[in-house]
Amino acid sequence: MWRPRLNHLLDAEVDMSRKYIDCREFPSEMNCTVAICADTDKELLDAAVQHAVAIHQHQDSPELRAQLQQLFREGTPPIEGRPSQEI
Repeated sequence: MWRPRLNHLLDAEVDMSRKYIDCREFPSEMNCTVAICADTDKELLDAAVQHAVAIHQHQDSPELRAQLQQLFREGTPPIEGRPSQEI
């Protein structure tokens, strides 16, 4: 029987807490319902920037990246949307 080798995972330092950002928490004209989660801040930030630029027409900038990082939450996004809150 074939078994995958997982030893390399044991050697890596892994932060097991996921983080997410959820457009449903913020009002927008398009009522965006996208939620993105990832295991690392870098991966989440890269995906959130791509979404903000492609869908919400923002410009990629250090300011946008800093703003997005401040919106990261611990855990995973809820299945049900949250009530909108003012930014």
